[in-house]
Amino acid sequence: MIRNITRKIYICLIFIFLYAPIVTLMVLSFNASKTRSKWGGFTLKWYKSLFENEAIIQALINTLAIAFLSALIATVIGTIACISMQSMKKRNRTILMGVVNIPMLNAEIVTGISLMLLFISLGIKFGFLTVLLAHITFNIPYVILSVMPRMKQLNPSTYEAALDLGASHLKAFFKVVFPDIFPGILSGFVMAFTMSLDDFIITHFTKGPGIHTLSTKIYTEVKKGIKPEMYALSTIIFVSVLALLILVNYTPKKKEK
Repeated sequence: MIRNITRKIYICLIFIFLYAPIVTLMVLSFNASKTRSKWGGFTLKWYKSLFENEAIIQALINTLAIAFLSALIATVIGTIACISMQSMKKRNRTILMGVVNIPMLNAEIVTGISLMLLFISLGIKFGFLTVLLAHITFNIPYVILSVMPRMKQLNPSTYEAALDLGASHLKAFFKVVFPDIFPGILSGFVMAFTMSLDDFIITHFTKGPGIHTLSTKIYTEVKKGIKPEMYALSTIIFVSVLALLILVNYTPKKKEK
């Protein structure tokens, strides 16, 4: 009994440690006072100010656009790479998988500086394009590692049977192979989108002077003091993600019933 009580207390402490900062941020987003140490009453003015702040809204648009485009392009490239690697010999595939793991194990600051030097040597002007290319680069390994396990589970006989029945290579892929690897593709896309949405270091080294994402925008405001509008934006993002998770987990249960 004592062990069960101790286990429950331990789990509660973990959840408090994880979610106490988020709850604090959400409470401050409704605080009428700009001072974090003083409660000035309940208000929604920071949410109103958020949608009137063009700089924050533009940073949000840039963040979502870069995250979506980089995740989409990286998913296409990563999926094609997995299909190509699956047809290779086991030794060559193992070597390539080791190469794919290097960018994930490498420090982000090294990746950011190396990409910055590459863009400078190629004469590419820093801006939206360089950030997008950088995000595509570091997202591809996550897609490959998500899709490859699904590729290994495929039965090659089904694809060959579809070809024998008269289907073209493209049609056989979309009718036979794609439905089986789609969960891995979706998982890779979501992971790439999340990693791109959250990235700061690589974005900081590859962005131009006129481009800001949410991470770099918050970093520049830390020196001046973070505005309460950022608390409101963070609250909206957290609630949106929480609602999405509840929807995704609730829908399968509803279908099973």
